Amino acid sequence: MADFARSIRYPFETPPPEGEMTEVAEGILWARLPLPMALDHVNVYALEGDDGWTVVDTGFDSRRTRAIWRKLLAGPLAGKPVARVLITHHHPDHMGLAGWFQSEHGAELLTSRTAWLTARMLILDEQTRPAPETVAFWRSAGMPGDMLARRAEERPFNFADTVAPLPLGYTRVQGDERLELGGRGWLVLTGHGHAPEHLTLWSEDSSVVLAGDQIIASISPNIGVYATEPEADPVAEWLESCERFQIYADPRQLVLPGHKLPFVGTQTRLDQLIQNHHGALARLEAFLGEPHTAVECFRTLFKRDIGSAEFGLDLVEAMAHCIHLWHAGRVTRVMRDDGAWLWAARGDV
Repeated sequence: MADFARSIRYPFETPPPEGEMTEVAEGILWARLPLPMALDHVNVYALEGDDGWTVVDTGFDSRRTRAIWRKLLAGPLAGKPVARVLITHHHPDHMGLAGWFQSEHGAELLTSRTAWLTARMLILDEQTRPAPETVAFWRSAGMPGDMLARRAEERPFNFADTVAPLPLGYTRVQGDERLELGGRGWLVLTGHGHAPEHLTLWSEDSSVVLAGDQIIASISPNIGVYATEPEADPVAEWLESCERFQIYADPRQLVLPGHKLPFVGTQTRLDQLIQNHHGALARLEAFLGEPHTAVECFRTLFKRDIGSAEFGLDLVEAMAHCIHLWHAGRVTRVMRDDGAWLWAARGDV
């Protein structure tokens, strides 16, 4: 029989329309903002407090997103100022308008030190062409030659394209800290793997979790390795975070994620996320009975054809899983003459 106590349930069947908000818990409003990509939205939340609103994540910095926020500020958020903005992690769909809220609305910015420093650095790192290290990393993953040549001459995505300038000054939030926001007490737990020092907030009465991208119901967040740290092991960090969060899971919790729908079923979803990655690693290790590049592992890992729009995100995720197996001693790697790593399962393991 199904374990209904541990099933995943969706209390809200549809997201709020653009420019509107839905109350998902007492004093917590949910809005959805558009993104120009396959994952076409990000969820943001507003917590009502005596001194004003606490906004959790902000969406991209774009004319459309700013217009939606102005509508929200004049509508469901009217009557109280935005006192602070809490950013779960540095990715642009979450950090994008943090600086705008600071400079235009006088909001205090709360985030982790890693998120703030990373965002400040990336805003200043504007490139007209990919860095040589990035091109070499793409080559090491086995990116096809024609695609590599084309992308090496294209202007890459720059953080500053979708993230407003960040003024100096922020308030640091750390793991295991306790915050008072929106009339609730929250325990801060940090996760890793999708983004370093990703903040999640767990209400002290076990009723609500502000999960960002760390716990999402129907998709697994991207876990990637990049040229900036080409031998990192974010898969290990991700699995450790999910296992640690299980201690705090409660069947009553409403999880408010950065994407898709809010849900109930924290423990079940954490179990699924862990099992999904272990399953992907097992498939990958079996596939690497013969040597392959990371790009050649796409169908084994993702079980579908990969188009050009998602190629970059899937490349970094395939590399992350190959590197995890390598760190675990389950595969070896040899560099081909063209600069691509060939990964192969160890016959003695």
